Amino acid sequence: MTPEQVEALIRGGCNVAEMGVQSNGNHYDIAVVSDDFVGLNAVKRQQLLYALVREPIAAGTMHAVNFKTYTLEEWQQAQRMGLA
Repeated sequence: MTPEQVEALIRGGCNVAEMGVQSNGNHYDIAVVSDDFVGLNAVKRQQLLYALVREPIAAGTMHAVNFKTYTLEEWQQAQRMGLA
C-alpha cells in the first residue's frame, strides 16, 4: 500500500486534523492528530486506528504499523516544546 492509500483509509474513519505516513516496504510509521482521541487513553487510540487498517494487515499488505497519536491540543503543545 502506498502512504496515500493508508492515509485515505484512516481519514475515512477518523476526523483527522493532521497526519503523516512514512513507509519502508510494508512497515508503516503513522502520526495522527485528531480530536477523536480526546478522553481516550493510548490503548483506546491504538484500537481505534488498528480497526481502520485491520483488512490490509490481515491481507498482508501492511505488516508492521507504528502509530503516534495526538489530540490537537497535545500536538500544539508538542510543537511549542519542539517535540514535533
